[in-house]
Amino acid sequence: MLGNLNKGEIVALLENQVIGRLGCHSEGETYIVPINYIYHDNAIYAHSAKGKKMDMLRANPEVCFQVDQIEDTFRWKSVIVWGKFEELQGEERQQAMQGIIHKIMPLTDASSQGPSHGIDPAERANIIVYRINIKEGTGRFEAHPDL
Repeated sequence: MLGNLNKGEIVALLENQVIGRLGCHSEGETYIVPINYIYHDNAIYAHSAKGKKMDMLRANPEVCFQVDQIEDTFRWKSVIVWGKFEELQGEERQQAMQGIIHKIMPLTDASSQGPSHGIDPAERANIIVYRINIKEGTGRFEAHPDL
């Protein structure tokens, strides 16, 4: 059975996942990249180093973000939201970065706790923290109870 997720189910999926895919488009090129994120108050919060993604987001702040939960081929949920990129500064930046660290770091094992996810303490000041203010979204699911 295929169906649509309601608003509460969309929010729950966004809140419970930590990796999604960010789609951006600039100068005729589309770029999709996985990111670590947190969801709070109708927005996606994430961080990045300088590079192609940030250049494209700054050139065109209109983005798409997708997240899913897949049990198997016939049992899955997927959400797509559209919104606008905004860089954070000051206290907002600090609060967002703390939220990201608190959600992601407990999921990291000892073998990868170095500078993964761009959170190397020596480089933390150079990390770009941003928000995607969600304008609209949709969610779909497939569920087969007999499987």
